[in-house]
Amino acid sequence: MVPYLSVVLPAKNEQGNIGLLIREIYASLSSKYTFEIVLTDDGSDDNTAQVAIDTAKEIGCHLQVIYHARSCGQSTAVLSAVKHAKGEWIITSDADGQNDPNDYPKLIQQAAQLNSEHFCVAGYRKKRLDTAWVRFQSRVANNIRQKLLNDGVPDSGCGLKLFPKKTFLTLPYFDHMHRFLPALIKRIDGEVVVCQVNHRDRNAGVSNYNAWNRAWVGIVDIMGVIWLNKRAKHPVIAKTFSNQD
Repeated sequence: MVPYLSVVLPAKNEQGNIGLLIREIYASLSSKYTFEIVLTDDGSDDNTAQVAIDTAKEIGCHLQVIYHARSCGQSTAVLSAVKHAKGEWIITSDADGQNDPNDYPKLIQQAAQLNSEHFCVAGYRKKRLDTAWVRFQSRVANNIRQKLLNDGVPDSGCGLKLFPKKTFLTLPYFDHMHRFLPALIKRIDGEVVVCQVNHRDRNAGVSNYNAWNRAWVGIVDIMGVIWLNKRAKHPVIAKTFSNQD
């Protein structure tokens, strides 16, 4: 089976969330689309991968699991999964269950209306359920990014995004790149649209990421993205010639 799309889940120590999430993804997509789930176990020291495998077998869901021997971070986990994905389109989603699989069809419907070769449908968690402190941290980080990159996305930290596989593999890879996908896709003349999505509490475990640290470390990454943007060239092809059949 060649799936219509691949759902990419970067996961580290999410055994308490991954089984329910796979069931929800299957319920959301199985009646409408051919799809697979591609999970990168990013150096977990719990049973995340085995719970995913057991759940997928039980419900008949197509699943690939890529194992990292040690944790390499979310961007690298996404890259590993995308490289192994069989679908033409990729949906990335956090493995903690805070992104709602019921929103996946909305992203797919918006993507189907686009005519661009390269594009990104970016989730926007307008009503976040995080603590006031976490929301403040994210607001600061988003404001810094928006002022410097002007990528048109109000919530770059949202893990729920849809884009073509070939688009992602065209982008320059660097650690933390997943936070800058809209800006990087605009850099190659891609189209970026925003889709409001639901936000939920995690059922189990704790976050492996700290938003405040991301804000300050991310400034270095933003400078790198600005450097890439300033050196991007967009040629206009006047005409072509070929003497080959």
